[in-house]
Amino acid sequence: MSRPASTPSGAAPRRAVVVGGGMAGMLATAALSAYADVTVVERDVLPAGPEPRKGLPQARHVHVVWSGGALAMEDLLPGLIDGWLAAGARRIPLPTGLVSMQPRGWFRRWPEMQFMIACSRDLLDWVVRERVVKDPRVTVLQRTELLALEGDHARVTGVRVRTPEGEERLLEADLVVDASGRGSRASAWLEALGVPRAPLDEVDSGLTYSSRIFRAPAGTEDFPLVNVQSDASVPVPGCTTTIEPIEGGRWLVTLSGTRGGEPTGSVDDFEAFARGSVRHPVVGELIAHAEPLSDPVVTRSTVNRRRFFEKVDAWPEGFVAIGDSVATYNPVYGHGLTVAAQGAVALREHVAEYGAAAPGLARRIQRAVARPVATAWQFATSTDILYPGAIGKPPGLASKLLGHYVNRLMLAATGRPLVAKAFFDVVTLSKPVATLAKPAIVIAVLRGPRRPLLTEPPLTGQERASVLDAPEISGTEARGCPSP
Repeated sequence: MSRPASTPSGAAPRRAVVVGGGMAGMLATAALSAYADVTVVERDVLPAGPEPRKGLPQARHVHVVWSGGALAMEDLLPGLIDGWLAAGARRIPLPTGLVSMQPRGWFRRWPEMQFMIACSRDLLDWVVRERVVKDPRVTVLQRTELLALEGDHARVTGVRVRTPEGEERLLEADLVVDASGRGSRASAWLEALGVPRAPLDEVDSGLTYSSRIFRAPAGTEDFPLVNVQSDASVPVPGCTTTIEPIEGGRWLVTLSGTRGGEPTGSVDDFEAFARGSVRHPVVGELIAHAEPLSDPVVTRSTVNRRRFFEKVDAWPEGFVAIGDSVATYNPVYGHGLTVAAQGAVALREHVAEYGAAAPGLARRIQRAVARPVATAWQFATSTDILYPGAIGKPPGLASKLLGHYVNRLMLAATGRPLVAKAFFDVVTLSKPVATLAKPAIVIAVLRGPRRPLLTEPPLTGQERASVLDAPEISGTEARGCPSP
């Protein structure tokens, strides 16, 4: 569905407020600006270019946009993918441009089945933000704090904010969208109006991740994304490593480890972790030949947390939450941005069908937003709860049976392109999880892989030579590097 050029027939221009000027907020703004004058309330100062933002410390780690999210964003902002690529992002075909050791073995690099967009989070956000704020119906209030929702338990009618000058101001709206992220106070705001709190679920694996930027070796302009995943079926901490090629001829390298296997912020420990704490040392071997451009940065706030807003029977008119305000996930799976994009598309489609102030609109949207959330939640929590010391509700019988099937599917995916395609269709959130239960897929999974497991990373001879034939850069040379 392409973006409409005008408001629905018979609907007057409406007023909307979007709380949060990050990716989810800008996508929600793009979704609404065909139907409403949109005011974005943002507590930070938004950068004028692809630069770090105070309220987004996790931007310093690997972020990708799966094809299911990239196409949703393209639907909201036509030409966006070309805009990313023109700014230096990479479109990486999957699994052609992927060297990945998954729990059951290495993926083969078959012809393209899906794709991902790879670049820094700062670039991702900036290209989206530049397009959205140019819309004359969009106003962005920076350094502005949301104090409370206006209205009552039946309808939210706007928000009360504090301006940079310290004044309180009322912004009336037909629809308020909370896209304020993992620190959202939506539950408290709604409770103050008399709305019951939504059920909350958390799974905490104790995940910590550490990232560092390197200058990519010469001749690696088309280098694949490389990662080594953990195997949750083995009762040890889940440790992973990833090299993401990003703009400017650089590699963004992220390490992660669950409780008991966390990476540190030490320069000396970074390469050692990448070589010795994971199931294969390929990332450590590759970065030994790359020039460090930054010291490691560490993030520990990675709890999987989901608010089941769609289960609140007395959901008020005029209020919707999307993105990380609804759920946050282990970032290793890379689903946050894609879920936010698909939630924004659901927002736009419902407003297009019913109008910005239609009765029952907010509840319909909240239920639609929950669908991609549920898929990403299942991916993250069904694995994270298995790691030693994980905190959360133990998996039930159904989850255990599903886990056994997925393990068998991942094994089959190493040697059957039919199964690999089904997996990538689902993991990129391009198709529903039910795809994995189609009869042809189930039969192929039961038969197992047609080809023997690969014993080494499937790097081409040219890729190996472009990196591994270069001299190693010692840990001493890497010490004390300035940030880029």
